[in-house]
Amino acid sequence: MVEQNRPQVQEVNIGKEMRNSFLDYAMSVIVSRAIPDVRDGLKPVQRRILYAMNDLGMHADKAYKKSARIVGDVIGKYHPHGDSAVYEAMVRMAQDFSYRYMLINGHGNFGSVDGDPAAAMRYTEAKMSKISMEILKDINKNTIDYMDNYDGSEREPQVLPSRFPNLLVNGTSGIAVGMATNIPPHQLGETIDAVLAVSQNPEITIEELIENHMFGPDFPTGGMILGRSGIRKAYETGKGSITVRAKVSVEQMANGKPVLLVHELPYQVNKAKLVEKIADLVRDKKIDGITDLRDESDRNGMRIVIELRKDANPDVLLNNLYKQTSLQTSFGINMLALVDGQPKVLNLKQALSHYLEHQKVIVRRRTQFELDKAEARAHILEGLRIALDHIDAIIQLIRQSDTADIARAELIDQYELTEKQAQAILDMRLQRLTGLERGKIESEYSELQDLIEELKAILSNETKLLEIITEELEAIKKQFNDARRTEIVSGGIDFFEDEDLIPEEDIVITLTHRGYVKRLPSSTYRTQRRGGRGVQGMDTNDDDFVEHLISTSTHDTVLFFTNKGKAYRLKGYEVPEFSRTAKGIPLINMLEIDKDEWVNAVITVNEFQDDHYLFFTTKHGISKRTQLSQFAKIRRGGLIALNLRDDDELISVRLTDGDQNIMIATRFGSLIRFEESQIRSMGRTAAGVKGITLRDGDEVVSMEILAPDAYILNVTENGYGKQTKAEDYRLINRGGKGVSTCHITEKTGPVVAVKAVNQTEDLMIMTASGVLIRMPVESISMTGRNTQGVRLIRLQEDEKVATVACVEEKDDELEEEDLTAIDESDQQES
Repeated sequence: MVEQNRPQVQEVNIGKEMRNSFLDYAMSVIVSRAIPDVRDGLKPVQRRILYAMNDLGMHADKAYKKSARIVGDVIGKYHPHGDSAVYEAMVRMAQDFSYRYMLINGHGNFGSVDGDPAAAMRYTEAKMSKISMEILKDINKNTIDYMDNYDGSEREPQVLPSRFPNLLVNGTSGIAVGMATNIPPHQLGETIDAVLAVSQNPEITIEELIENHMFGPDFPTGGMILGRSGIRKAYETGKGSITVRAKVSVEQMANGKPVLLVHELPYQVNKAKLVEKIADLVRDKKIDGITDLRDESDRNGMRIVIELRKDANPDVLLNNLYKQTSLQTSFGINMLALVDGQPKVLNLKQALSHYLEHQKVIVRRRTQFELDKAEARAHILEGLRIALDHIDAIIQLIRQSDTADIARAELIDQYELTEKQAQAILDMRLQRLTGLERGKIESEYSELQDLIEELKAILSNETKLLEIITEELEAIKKQFNDARRTEIVSGGIDFFEDEDLIPEEDIVITLTHRGYVKRLPSSTYRTQRRGGRGVQGMDTNDDDFVEHLISTSTHDTVLFFTNKGKAYRLKGYEVPEFSRTAKGIPLINMLEIDKDEWVNAVITVNEFQDDHYLFFTTKHGISKRTQLSQFAKIRRGGLIALNLRDDDELISVRLTDGDQNIMIATRFGSLIRFEESQIRSMGRTAAGVKGITLRDGDEVVSMEILAPDAYILNVTENGYGKQTKAEDYRLINRGGKGVSTCHITEKTGPVVAVKAVNQTEDLMIMTASGVLIRMPVESISMTGRNTQGVRLIRLQEDEKVATVACVEEKDDELEEEDLTAIDESDQQES
């Protein structure tokens, strides 16, 4: 028989027990410690601190009280954790560099931006700030629900009314178990405008909110946010990353030395550690040019002074500091908050909508509370009015009653009063019998009836409810709104890349038919005489070949124009550098090009000027010119350069000064030359006009700018080429059929490219298989218009010329080869 008092042992699976226990712990951390509620934007410890201070009467208009008193009250009543956790949370709410709008008004040492800790809680004092009073406003009007504290001895609020959207205004950060939140602070006025925009138009898009109301985070320490793409992504998905920079000015000292002055830092950057880091970089010679570094910050503002050598370039040095120190940081946004007790990642509109719904609940519950109070008072006044109408009889009744209970019962029975009304009559003072007092009762009753009618209208009408929310939010905005501190600079981080950090050098950029791009120094290819076999320039797939090859600089802007007439941009140094034989990387990894879109023209631009133009020509012979300045700002997603007609494609784009001769050549060997001015300047999206009239089956292969002393170089598919004087081609009106520029035969193949040259360039010819040859243009024979030319490159069977480019001439020593047989053969062929 088992003994009754013997302890019972229960066997459990240790794995299951560990899982359940850890899950309980994780949910406790998520819900009760680290993650804020979407409605008031507060974590439990923050909510308890504010509620305890309100309970203690530590309001904004009252005197400061010791922080230790607040911490003790919070720990003793609501928060069963260590005092340091409560005090640190309280200190953070009192720091003007941590909170955009401080919720606690601290008196004493509450830490600094240098990372100095706050003084002990026995030394500091605090009270609620004016704006935190708005978080607890109307808390005594049954606006929120309460719950038991940790031991059931007290009641604490589940959420605070929060009369402004604190979650977004002050932001928050917290690390729970398996998840974390990091919401940046925002400007009060912008956030309220966004809430009102959602209330007025529930269908409003996030894009419209960003464009018109809530432009981006606004950090208490100021600084600059680079670009809007990170903001847009974070607002649309709830997750994103933004780049924040310090605000730095460049000034000149009396002795001519440049000096960098840091006025504002990125959010949560420790100033003392930043200065120490800069000093370490200078000591380790990782940054050169700084002669003195000192922190001159005081109560009037931040000021870090960085003196430079006279010959130092301040822009270069500043960009080095951005790259190697926390003068530039990334802020990872993760908008995670508790929604109905569950952690959820919210986009901007969801966060605003949840707050708006919370305010509807608050105003509705407050209105119901005020309605119940008004109806209860009106009920009493109705009884007093009855009493005043029968005052003599009621006085007689009361005098004849032996006890108050008997008098109350008689009043209820004779005048059909409620118990509360009867009691109010018994409690009525004799002075209420005067005529003046009777008038006050009637006036109060009439006002209460109007109030009751108004309160009922609010409860039954959503529009009126929203009007009250709007009115109250506008009042808060008027009282507490201030100027934006963080500047949002368009363009993004790529826009701010300092080109002085990139060595300027001549480069060759190649782009294959399949869209692989790379760059490499122009000096990679040695100069050869014409007719040489060439060197291997790129490994390509069997179905790929080099289609575009341009010579440019690392500092130039490279504009890519696609067959669909769209324009994209990259800087020369942004194109990755690869070896001579490497294939490169897909251009779609760098530009947002559609699947059915490919690049048909590439040009380089050094400066976007109003008096320069881009001249376009399509496969069907349509041309137009547009001001270059219209292409200065091109988004990553591209820009429409011209509208194309059916089945047409963009073939070529050239940069002009508005007063040039244009040359358009076709595959069948026709060429037209006309003045650029014959085509007026058009808008960016215009379709254009006819540049050349094509014969059946013909199409445009080249469009060039033709200088008066230029030569026209023809290259055919089978590797033949020649030069012809430009004066052999007379000027005619645009839209004509042109004249013959090359005698096309089966041996030469159709024209691949026609270039305008001055015989100081080198010619690069790339075959479809990737073989490249470089030769001086002056070594190519000069012949008449209607000749087939000489062999420029020996091609293997079934090999074709894919692309041709003219590059800057090099002084490399020419290779010695036996070219006698080739020269003789070329002379016979021409």
